Amino acid sequence: MKNQYTCLRSSFYSRAGFLIILLMLNGLLYAQQDSTGKAKATQPQARVRPVKNTFNSQWIIDNQTVMVPVKGTLELDFQHRFGTVTQGYQDFWGFFSPSFNIRLGATYSFMKNLSVGIGITKTGLTWDGNVKYAILTQTPGKYPVSVTFFGDWAINTFKDAALYDGSPIQHTTDRYTFFSSFIIARKISDKFSAQATISLSHQNAVGGYYTKNDSTGSAIYESMYHDHFAVAVSARYSVTPLSAIIVDYNQPLTVHPAYNPHPSIGFGYEVTTSGHCFQFFLTNYTWLNPQNNNMYNQNNPFAYTDNGTGTHYPGGQWVIGFNLTKLWNY
Repeated sequence: MKNQYTCLRSSFYSRAGFLIILLMLNGLLYAQQDSTGKAKATQPQARVRPVKNTFNSQWIIDNQTVMVPVKGTLELDFQHRFGTVTQGYQDFWGFFSPSFNIRLGATYSFMKNLSVGIGITKTGLTWDGNVKYAILTQTPGKYPVSVTFFGDWAINTFKDAALYDGSPIQHTTDRYTFFSSFIIARKISDKFSAQATISLSHQNAVGGYYTKNDSTGSAIYESMYHDHFAVAVSARYSVTPLSAIIVDYNQPLTVHPAYNPHPSIGFGYEVTTSGHCFQFFLTNYTWLNPQNNNMYNQNNPFAYTDNGTGTHYPGGQWVIGFNLTKLWNY
């Protein structure tokens, strides 16, 4: 009997001990799960930040990028276009050409996502004022692209200024041109960014003549329309952390009765520092003003023959140019 009791008591204690161990393990596991759940519940989620440095400058050859400098930033621009390379050694491939063009400009960001600027260009002593506003900034999980508006107003102040076809200017308002654009960009990877721009250029005066002007009425032939639509595509590929290959292409959309502008292709190299950006490139644009570039460019990258008129247009009308920008933050 004693042995049987001892055996029962030993079995009871073993079962009780085993049950206690199970309860303890279960409690530990529950506590661990509970504390993990609380940690997950109380852990703050990482803040999603907008993508930075889609481009390293407000400029990409002849076009504006989506970038707007941070609030309190002053930017000075120095842009230069030499003459066309078609004369070769005779003017040292445009470097010594008298047809070179220069623009001096400045922009300041008075508030977040907004900058305003002013500039003057050698050709036509053209003054311009511009405004730029970042509508959307590419943000993971929120905005897949960046969207920016850029607008420009310009006036030709040259004393003997004329219209594109040589017609005399009749009124002060004939000297005004305007430009509006929306830029859509995406930083596709750490090295590659691309953007597309749709733009509208407007000229207050166009050349023309009366085709009918009598008692029955009047009709006027206009050699160009007042409004001109165009698109542009630009891209940047980083070669090193401080340098990149840059390209852009500008295509007119509006077909005018005459004086149709040619498209432009630009490609070059960009070098940046913390406060500077230098771009050196080949392009076809020389006006250094977006509306004038889009409406009046007569430098053609490729030769072609107009099937309607039989006129042959030579190609290879490239110019060497550079953009230099300097930033200060106050």
